[in-house]
Amino acid sequence: MFCKLPVVEVGKHEFAEEMQYMKRYKIASVLMMIHGAFMEIGGCFCLIPIFVLGADKFDINEYISFIVPYFHSNMNLMLIMGMIYGIVRVIGAIGLWKNRMWRLALSIINCVITMALMMFMLPAGIMDGILACSSLILILTEYFGDKRIIN
Repeated sequence: MFCKLPVVEVGKHEFAEEMQYMKRYKIASVLMMIHGAFMEIGGCFCLIPIFVLGADKFDINEYISFIVPYFHSNMNLMLIMGMIYGIVRVIGAIGLWKNRMWRLALSIINCVITMALMMFMLPAGIMDGILACSSLILILTEYFGDKRIIN
């Protein structure tokens, strides 16, 4: 009554191989998403009520400190910059998750810039450095794998 057709597992091996290959990229993507969405963008959204209620009632510099005095006097600009930086980081993280080469390059650039700027953002730069350096190491070790410099 029922005709049994042969079951062919097409692409199962290739999918498993690709998932193994993408493992470090996925972990780096999650780290970058946490960094961009929660630290950068989320931090900006948390400070919106302070600006709505009035900055004269709250001293933002009392809760946020940087080693560079210029950042203290321009906290509004710092928040806008953080929001833009977070959005770019999330774009790179999503593209890294989706296996897009140009977003891989964007993610690497973002991590390197964070490494260069983290010393000016102390003490918050410590967490930036941990997340960005971890992501960069995962991305580079996955991209280059076991390749040697000289064969």
